[in-house]
Amino acid sequence: MSESVARTAPLEEQEKLDLEALEIKLLTEGIYEHYGFDFRDYSVPSMKRRIWKRIYAEGLSTVSGLQEKVLHDAGTMERLLLDLSINTTAMFRDPTFYLAFRQKIVPTLRTYPFVRIWHAGCSTGEEVYSMAMLLQEEGLYERCRIYATDINEAVLQRAKEGIFPLSSMQENTSNYIAAGGTGNFSQYYTARYDHAIFRPSLRENVVFAQHNLVTDASFNQFNVIFCRNVLIYFNNELQDRVQKLFLNSMETFGILGLGKKETIKYTTIADSYEVIDAEERIYRRVR
Repeated sequence: MSESVARTAPLEEQEKLDLEALEIKLLTEGIYEHYGFDFRDYSVPSMKRRIWKRIYAEGLSTVSGLQEKVLHDAGTMERLLLDLSINTTAMFRDPTFYLAFRQKIVPTLRTYPFVRIWHAGCSTGEEVYSMAMLLQEEGLYERCRIYATDINEAVLQRAKEGIFPLSSMQENTSNYIAAGGTGNFSQYYTARYDHAIFRPSLRENVVFAQHNLVTDASFNQFNVIFCRNVLIYFNNELQDRVQKLFLNSMETFGILGLGKKETIKYTTIADSYEVIDAEERIYRRVR
C-alpha cells in the first residue's frame, strides 16, 4: 500500500463517521418535529446501536433510509420507539436497593398520612409491582399512590396487564428473598400455562400514564421518586435537565432513588440532597 493510500483510508473512515453522525442528527430532529419524541440528547453510542438494529430489521442499509421510512410510516416509528426505549428490567432488580429502602426509608414513610410515589421510566412494570409488594408487606400500601410513567405506550399496556413470563419467576423469587421479602413470593401471582398473572390488588393504587422525561413538565409533588437505570442513556446536559425536573417535582425531605451506575454528583442540583445510602444511590432532598 502506498503512503498516499494509507493516509486516505483513515480520512475516508472519518468521513463515513461524520456522515453517520449527520444522518442520526437529522433522524432525531425529524422524529422530534413529526412525532414529538425527543431523542436528541440521548447517549450517542447507545442510540447508534439501537438505530442500526432497526435499520437491519427493516431490511434497509442507511440511517437516511430509516429516516424516510419512519417519517412516512407510523408503524415503523412504533417499532423504532420500542428499540430506543430501554426496557431491561426485573422484579426486585438490584435487591439490595429494596432492602435498603425497606430498612432506611420505610420507617420515615410510616409517619406520613399519605405517600405519593413516582416511578419514572417504569418500562413493563416489574419494579412497580415489586414496590407495591414491599409496601403491602410493610402495611403502607393503602395510603400510597404510585404514578408509573414511561414514554412508550406499548410497554405501559403490558405493565397495566400485570402478566409476566413464568420462566422469570425463579429469578424474581430469588430477588424477592434477597430484598427482604417477608412472605411467599408465589402468593402474589397465579400460574397459568407459561405466564404468571399478578394480583389485581397490586394495581389498585397505581396510575399508569405516558410521560416523556425529555419534553414533559412536572405533574405533581412527590414524597418518593424512582428513576433507576434510565439516566445512563442520556448525555450530561439531559441528565442535568431531568434531575431538575425531579427536584421540582419533589417535596422537601422527599426521597430520590437512582440506579447503581447513576449519581447526583457533578450535577447542578447535588447540593439539594443528602446521601442516605451511597452504595444504593438513595438520596433525601434537604433544600
